[in-house]
Amino acid sequence: MDNAVPPPAGGPGPRRRDRHGRGIRGPIAPPQVPLAASRAEVFADLVQDSVERLERRWPQLADIDFLVLEVPRLDGPGEPWNDEAVPLGGTIPAREGRPARVVVYRRPVEIRTKGRDERAALVHEVVVEQVAELLGLTPETVDPRYGED
Repeated sequence: MDNAVPPPAGGPGPRRRDRHGRGIRGPIAPPQVPLAASRAEVFADLVQDSVERLERRWPQLADIDFLVLEVPRLDGPGEPWNDEAVPLGGTIPAREGRPARVVVYRRPVEIRTKGRDERAALVHEVVVEQVAELLGLTPETVDPRYGED
């Protein structure tokens, strides 16, 4: 005689375990945990942190767009870049109703840094240099702590 309990009326209930008895698997980490952020998102956050740090001193930076691109474009035929010639950032002046832009290239910066702190310092340096170029100032004027890291 079988002592199995019949399933409840209305069909089977919610599945509590998989076929191996381990339970239902979920994400490794919830989305709000930094583990779930991609490298590109973490890098964009470093750029944003640097911009916010500078905006306290230079409110006109609110009129500049800050972009993160993977790598710089190689315009036209020519020699491939060596490690010293690959730009870490660039500027695009304002024109035709478009705001000025500062671009930070993620991959070249990541290649030159080993850890998050070193990367954050280099990102800030690149942002300061590009803002200084756009504003026609020295990097030390834009951020008095430039070059101290």
